[in-house]
Amino acid sequence: MARKAYPRTPDGRYFVAKNRLWRCTDPCLSEDEKRTHIKALMKARRAVRTAQQQDDPDALRQARDAVQVAKEALGERGPVWWDDDAPDEGGLAPDNSTYAQWWASRQ
Repeated sequence: MARKAYPRTPDGRYFVAKNRLWRCTDPCLSEDEKRTHIKALMKARRAVRTAQQQDDPDALRQARDAVQVAKEALGERGPVWWDDDAPDEGGLAPDNSTYAQWWASRQ
């Protein structure tokens, strides 16, 4: 199955889905590092689903913490992976961000 192609900001920091900016994976990660963290993320997401189905709050907290750790390792949460002091605009609508002009030009 082909992955859906989401628009990416010109600087490669974000992709746009559901009219929100989502931080991309750190491009400095090696393929092996990325693969390892993605496997951990998928395992943690499965654990979230299982904990929800079993109505287990302790397991759910542990699973969500594991998701957070994996997302931070990928650079998608936590400290930003770029070094030019630009703020993290993740979660913003692209038309309410510094990418507004780029986003408008795509319409």
